Amino acid sequence: MDQIYISKERPLGFGLGVPVIIKLAAEEEGIRPIYYNVSDLEPIKISIIEKIFIELNFADNIIITGSFLEKGFLFNDIDVVLIYNKIDTKKLEARLNKIFGLEFHILALNYNTLLKGLETDPLFQAMLSRYVAKKKLIFRVKAKINFKLLDLHLLKSKPLMENFDYLPGKQKYDMARNLMAMFLFLNNKEISNDAIDYNIKKLLKEESINIKQNVIINKSLFLKKYKSLYNNLFKKILAGIKNGS
Repeated sequence: MDQIYISKERPLGFGLGVPVIIKLAAEEEGIRPIYYNVSDLEPIKISIIEKIFIELNFADNIIITGSFLEKGFLFNDIDVVLIYNKIDTKKLEARLNKIFGLEFHILALNYNTLLKGLETDPLFQAMLSRYVAKKKLIFRVKAKINFKLLDLHLLKSKPLMENFDYLPGKQKYDMARNLMAMFLFLNNKEISNDAIDYNIKKLLKEESINIKQNVIINKSLFLKKYKSLYNNLFKKILAGIKNGS
């Protein structure tokens, strides 16, 4: 059943029994979300997105990405990319946390920086393979391999091998996801959430959902495949650095 919740703190004259018209706030503001590779989004999530757009309407563009757009309600936070300069993202996160009662992770940058990130950062490509935005986005970028930058990114996936038994499932998945995104990037393949999960299953012999839930079926096989892929990527990146690419 659809339900409408009205705050107890109402303006004067807005008492019990007063006739009202119910309209979507996003419609009132003229906001029409742009969906990219997103389908079957739950109505409550659509409502939250529209309210986020209203709260952040000062930004040139607002992009919602990440696990919030996946089916179900297992997300830990809401990832927001703001096309906007000079803003205290921590204060803004705290403000949104208070308004919505949900955790937010906000990245603020200008459009040129976003394009550069898409050219050189595989996780940027994965992040924007699926989104809901306030305005239409047009990306015409060609991948540019920066081996020194990739070397730094690869380090983010190293702790899984060293601290496997102590890491929660989400961190394990984030590290495996980072590793797979780099593999796809270096092999000039499409980077998307579906492609990452498909290749995690294919190359690491484990379902992504099992990694997230920390119930890996065959730990020894998973770690063997993971270490092998990590070492191969490290050798490839090191060779690229030595060659001055």
